Amino acid sequence: MRKNHIAISTPSDEAPRLLVKSGIVDLLLGVVKVTVGWLANSHALIADGIHSLSDLATDILVWFLNRAGAEEPDDEHPYGHARFETMGTLILGSVLLVVAGSLIYDSVVRLTELERIPIPAWPALVVAGISIGAKEWLYQITRKLGDRLSSKLLIGNAWHHRSDALSSIIVLIGVSGAMMGVIWLEMVAAIGVALMIALIGYKLIKESVVELVDTALSETYVRSIKETVQQADGVLDVHSLRTRRMGPFVILELHLQVDPTISVTEGHHIGDWVCYQLKTRFNEISDVTVHIDAEDDVDKDVMQMPPLRNVVTRALTKAWQPMVAEQDVERMKLHYLDGVINVELFLDGTITAGQTEHPNTREFEQQLIESAAHLPWLRDVKIWKR
Repeated sequence: MRKNHIAISTPSDEAPRLLVKSGIVDLLLGVVKVTVGWLANSHALIADGIHSLSDLATDILVWFLNRAGAEEPDDEHPYGHARFETMGTLILGSVLLVVAGSLIYDSVVRLTELERIPIPAWPALVVAGISIGAKEWLYQITRKLGDRLSSKLLIGNAWHHRSDALSSIIVLIGVSGAMMGVIWLEMVAAIGVALMIALIGYKLIKESVVELVDTALSETYVRSIKETVQQADGVLDVHSLRTRRMGPFVILELHLQVDPTISVTEGHHIGDWVCYQLKTRFNEISDVTVHIDAEDDVDKDVMQMPPLRNVVTRALTKAWQPMVAEQDVERMKLHYLDGVINVELFLDGTITAGQTEHPNTREFEQQLIESAAHLPWLRDVKIWKR
């Protein structure tokens, strides 16, 4: 079994700095919205301020999980801590669903009580406009960094900023409509945007659950991996390819079939070369486990496998006495193929009684095979003499 581990790099300081910046903006916006909403008699702006303060809580959550996900692998988490980001994305998607549900509920309630809703003052429009610009700016820079770092958590947080910007648009439309006498317009727009937020939350939750249950990557991605592996010199076939995601990274396990007559070191080198090609072409791959096979072992029956060397050596030594003296065997190479064993004997050149009677090497090999015919796992014998 060959395992090639590529150290997961720690994200740059950009993500923590951006999250601190987002937190400051959300705190200021939340306080200003609630204050101005109360003074300007705008319940929509107050609700939007609460939404911004929820963004602040999300920023704090993302900051902690981003730092946790960047930790190097350790004994308890040998594959790293990237799943902390996945967990954060799941929580974030759930928060978006709750926010969407709250907006829909509030809008429906307000639609039934239009006559009780007071007309807001113009400062609410100014604050809503500022909020739209600030939150859209945060969305753009957070989404850009999330795409560059392949961080679903940052991308999810970016959409949370976008949801707050859309919420402020609702306030802008609602306040403008209320000031012109069309109070219901705010509520209808709020329901539409809430459904958009719910869709985003559902998408984030779905992606997180798919990752947490180790769902394989897409067929197209797996096909590209297979094509890359099969192009490596010495690879006869690739099978048992398993893929899964861990945060922004991809983990692979695969079996490589190589020529059964090559050395162990050459097979090992082919595995190393395949790992190198994969990490060069696919930046997301962080860990590759390669199993080198001399044959396709997909349907191999473990219960019918031939014995290991100690048992084989004892059985053959007993079957071949006195034709082959144990001290004359320099080494014995065993080839396990198709559920049987092919044996290569390397002798030191000493002429044994059996070899004297059968000077022809092939005839002597055949005699050895016949002498061990009671061993069901022996197929062939090849002799090499110094």
